Amino acid sequence: MHLRDTFRAARKGVTANASRSFLTMLGIIIGVGSVVLMTGVGKSMEGVILGQISSLGSTSMVIFPGSGPEGGEGQVQVGFDSLTFGDLDALAKLESITNLSPILFVRGEVTYGREQSAATILGTVPHYFENVSIEAAEGRVLLDSDERGAKNVAVIGPDVVFDLFPGGNALGRNMTIADREFTIVGITKPVGSQFFQNVDDRIFIPLSVAKIMTGQKYVNMLTMEASGSFELAFTDVKGILRRRHGIQNPTDDPDKDDFIVRSSAQANQILGTVSIALTLFITFIAGISLLVGGIGIMNIMLVAVTERTREIGLRKALGATKRDVLLQFLFEAVLLTLIGGIIGMLLGVFLAYFGAAIVHRFLATYVFALSIPAVFVAITVAGATGLLFGIYPAKKAADLRPIQALRYE
Repeated sequence: MHLRDTFRAARKGVTANASRSFLTMLGIIIGVGSVVLMTGVGKSMEGVILGQISSLGSTSMVIFPGSGPEGGEGQVQVGFDSLTFGDLDALAKLESITNLSPILFVRGEVTYGREQSAATILGTVPHYFENVSIEAAEGRVLLDSDERGAKNVAVIGPDVVFDLFPGGNALGRNMTIADREFTIVGITKPVGSQFFQNVDDRIFIPLSVAKIMTGQKYVNMLTMEASGSFELAFTDVKGILRRRHGIQNPTDDPDKDDFIVRSSAQANQILGTVSIALTLFITFIAGISLLVGGIGIMNIMLVAVTERTREIGLRKALGATKRDVLLQFLFEAVLLTLIGGIIGMLLGVFLAYFGAAIVHRFLATYVFALSIPAVFVAITVAGATGLLFGIYPAKKAADLRPIQALRYE
C-alpha cells in the first residue's frame, strides 16, 4: 500500500467525526496557543524594556541616593542627602569617567498665564543630554554659558508644550517656575519613557539656578559615562563613594551602601534572567497542556481502534500489512496534533496582536512581536506529541489478527 493511500485513509479517519476530532485537539490548541501568546507578550515587553534601556549607552551609569545600613532595604529615596557636591568634586577627578552630570529636583508650580503643568523640574548641566540621548527638536539644549551665568532659561519636553501652549509656539516665551520667570530656549524631541519615567514631561534648567532656588547641599541623582573600561569606572565610582561615606563593604554588598548605581549592563543582565525564567515557566505550562492533549489523543485513538476493528480486519484480509495499519493510525494521531497546533498558533498570534493593539494605546512603545523560533518549536513539539502518544494505539491496531477482527461485533 502506498504512503499516499495510507495518508488519505488517515485523513478520512480524522474528518469522519469532525466534532470529536476538534474536542480531542483542544489540549493541543491550548498548549500551542499559550506558548505563542506568552512568547509574543514576552517579546513585546522585551522590546519595551530594551527601548527604556537603549536611551542609556552601554557605558552609562546612573547613581541615586539610597538608604544604607540604617535603612536596610537599598531603596531609592529622592531627597535623601547621601550624595553631596563634595562627592561630585571627588568623582570629577576620576579619569575613568566622563560627562559627569548632577541633577537637582526643583519643586514649584509651573505656569504660563492661566495654564498649568505638573511637569518634573530638573536642574542639570549640558552633558546630561548626551548621557541620556536627548536632543532638541526646536531651539537648543542647555549650554555651558547658561550654567556659568546662572541664566533663567529652560528646555521643555513636548508634553509640557501640550499642557502650557495648546496652540504651540512655545519657543522664546516666558514661563513661570516656582515664582521665577524663565525663557524657553529649546523643546526636546519626543523620547517617551526611560526606565518607565516619562521624559517628555520634564523641564530642564541650569544646575546653578536650581542650586539657588533649592539651597540644597546635596544632589538627587548623578549620570556619567565610562571613558574607557566600564568595569573599571564602575569599581572606581563605588570605591570613591564608599571611602568618602566611611562604608566598609569588602563583599560588595549593595545593601550596605547609601547609594545605588544603575547601568544599562545591569538592566540587560536582569532582563536576560527574567527572559530565561519566563521561558522556563511558559515551557512548563505548555508541557502540561501538551501532556493533557497527548493523553486525550491516545484515548481517542484507542476508541477509534475499537470502533474500527472490523475495518482493520477487512483491510488486512485484502492485503494491508502490519506496517500499513501502523502508519495509518500514526498519521491520524500526528495529523490531529498538527492541525491542533496550527489552530493554536493562529489563535495565539491573533490574541497577541489584538492585545498589543489595545496596550499600544496606553503604552506607545509596546508593539506586536512574534517569536518565530517559539512558533516553530511549538508546532514541532505538537507533532512529536501526536507521534509519541499515537504509538500505542497504532501498535494495538497493527497487532490485530484479521480473523478475530472480522468476527468483532
